[in-house]
Amino acid sequence: MKLFNSYQMGQHTLANRIVMAPMTRSRTSQPGNLPNQMMATYYAQRASAGLIVTEATQISGDSQGYSFTPGIYTQAQIDGWCQVTDAVHSAGGKIFNQLWHVGRVSHPVFQGGEAPMAPSAIKPEGTQVWVVDEAHPEGQMLDCPTPREMTQADIDRVVKDFALAASNAVTAGFNGVEIHGGNGYLIDQFLRTNSNKRRDAYGGSGEKRIRFLLEVVAAVSEKVGAGRVGVRLAPFVTFKDMNCPEIVDTILLAADALSKMGVAYIHLSEADWDDAPQIPESFRVQLRNLFDATIIVAGRYDLARASEVLSKGYADLVAFGRPFIANPDLPYRLQQQLPLASFDKGPLFGGGEAGYTDYPAAR
Repeated sequence: MKLFNSYQMGQHTLANRIVMAPMTRSRTSQPGNLPNQMMATYYAQRASAGLIVTEATQISGDSQGYSFTPGIYTQAQIDGWCQVTDAVHSAGGKIFNQLWHVGRVSHPVFQGGEAPMAPSAIKPEGTQVWVVDEAHPEGQMLDCPTPREMTQADIDRVVKDFALAASNAVTAGFNGVEIHGGNGYLIDQFLRTNSNKRRDAYGGSGEKRIRFLLEVVAAVSEKVGAGRVGVRLAPFVTFKDMNCPEIVDTILLAADALSKMGVAYIHLSEADWDDAPQIPESFRVQLRNLFDATIIVAGRYDLARASEVLSKGYADLVAFGRPFIANPDLPYRLQQQLPLASFDKGPLFGGGEAGYTDYPAAR
């Protein structure tokens, strides 16, 4: 079966076509949002995936939107990630670090008391973030406030922050980086007409709305090489108040540009809730025709659906998220068609080893 065959992704030889999707787990050490040995154990347990993409990682102090998510902008954070990459590589795995800036999906507690930044000063209605602080010691979901509109200086600085974070990731031993351009976070906010009302070079037409993404990709590629850069996009994901009628055409425009820039892959984040819209086959065909390199798909895939999307040539790799939580040896279980263990939803975010590193392998 194609899913279990090795795959050459540019300079990276992957043992199979199974990707561990990025999943926020909020297990860092405090203070400082530091990756730790527990995280190293967690990722190493899952190193039989052809590729691991880490949980989203802050590129700067003001890019955070949830408590206990990791950063990669201080030396202590870089040192912490070294434990993770060493453990994964020792187990024979490949690992990319997902880099993000959350933009308006944040709270003043993460911004020194100030409003978060975004392309435009538009509040994401119905959107909350998880906060643990002195006022909320047990953790609480808090509404995102109205953000402030980014200046050109803000934009220039964030582009540089992405590039520096990518350089830090390579220093920490990662095989590459994935730029988070989906799921309602900062880059996605630039891409969509409902969150981007700018009238400068970054807003209006599709060509202008993809400019910030392309500037980030260019800066990161200059630092670490385009072959070490992936981009996550989510054209059919509309939560966090991100319903945009032009997003599919905008994503296709971006895919064409990214192909010309020579990035390693596009990681398509598909809607994964029970009544989510189906991805039109026409979109998959268009994306395949526009983008020459690797395409990864993620979103409620099982063995049958993964085999189908690979056989049709619409994707080269398939990412699995939640199944990897309780099944650290997921590739083996899928190949042997073993029953998959279910996970405990209680300790998904925050906590210790329970519900994190204590799920047993099948053999």
